[in-house]
Amino acid sequence: MIRYLSKRLGYYAVLLVAAVFLAYALSCAALGPRSYFEAKQPRPSAASVDRQLTALNLNDRTPVVERFATWAGGLLLHGDLGRTIHDTSVNDEFGRRIWVSLRLLLLGSLLGAALGVAAGAWSAVRQYRISDRALTLLSFVLLSTPVFLVALLLKNGAIALKDAAGHEVVPFTGYETPGLAGGPGAHLADWALHLLLPTTALALGGLATYSRYQRATMLDVLGSDFLRTARAKGLTRRQALVRHGLRTAVIPMSTLFAYSFLGILTGAAFTETIFGWHGMGEWFIVAVQEQDVNSVVAVNLFAAVVVLAAGFLADALLAALDPRVRQ
Repeated sequence: MIRYLSKRLGYYAVLLVAAVFLAYALSCAALGPRSYFEAKQPRPSAASVDRQLTALNLNDRTPVVERFATWAGGLLLHGDLGRTIHDTSVNDEFGRRIWVSLRLLLLGSLLGAALGVAAGAWSAVRQYRISDRALTLLSFVLLSTPVFLVALLLKNGAIALKDAAGHEVVPFTGYETPGLAGGPGAHLADWALHLLLPTTALALGGLATYSRYQRATMLDVLGSDFLRTARAKGLTRRQALVRHGLRTAVIPMSTLFAYSFLGILTGAAFTETIFGWHGMGEWFIVAVQEQDVNSVVAVNLFAAVVVLAAGFLADALLAALDPRVRQ
């Protein structure tokens, strides 16, 4: 298993380098930091714009490979992600926003996956019953509803609840209450309340996706020979399903988790904007609008690391569940 995971880790390291270089090259090609400076009033001279761009390592007259080498060298040697288009540290902004996004992404993805797998397995066991049909209908409704619309509906619901109750019942803006007094317990409870709506918006999409796939794989397992053999050896139906059936049916879900995490990351950008979370998704949108290449690349680096980490986690789970992979 260690050998298998070591190979996968090396593979992901190569993918990370390729993904970051492509993100850098595409950002340089699509964004125009020169136009950002030239649009200022009073308009600066061409020489002044060149000096500013060169100082920020954003001069489009310098080859992309050379600019990437400078940026990558600063990252590898000093952990420096460069300067923003406003000549502030990208590291400072990155460090402030990463924890905002991670708590939302981790909870939303893990909760959606866990609930989706459980719902799909339960639906398969109760095939064609009313509960199975109701869950199927709910899943298709959620799958056909964009995440930003789910987020807006949840936010509007919280606003309506506030109007009806006369006070805020569930927070729907920001990731914490400014100036909150109290100890760690009060702050933890406040964070949990602020996480409720955006996490639900992300988890509902994951629940719908995973439940459909898990239901299909579980139905395949229910009619398998090894499950009948387990029953013949004296296991109850529940024991056979949990020990053998569910473990086998979950194996394809580990691969799905790695590939679907990128969709959760994209949905988080809309969710952060709607609920006023100043995380990586909001930063990416603002950076694109401001033609801020280094900030865009930093967000893409974050996305690449998170997605590849999800892929490695899926590989580890696959190796733990399927002995054939470890051989």
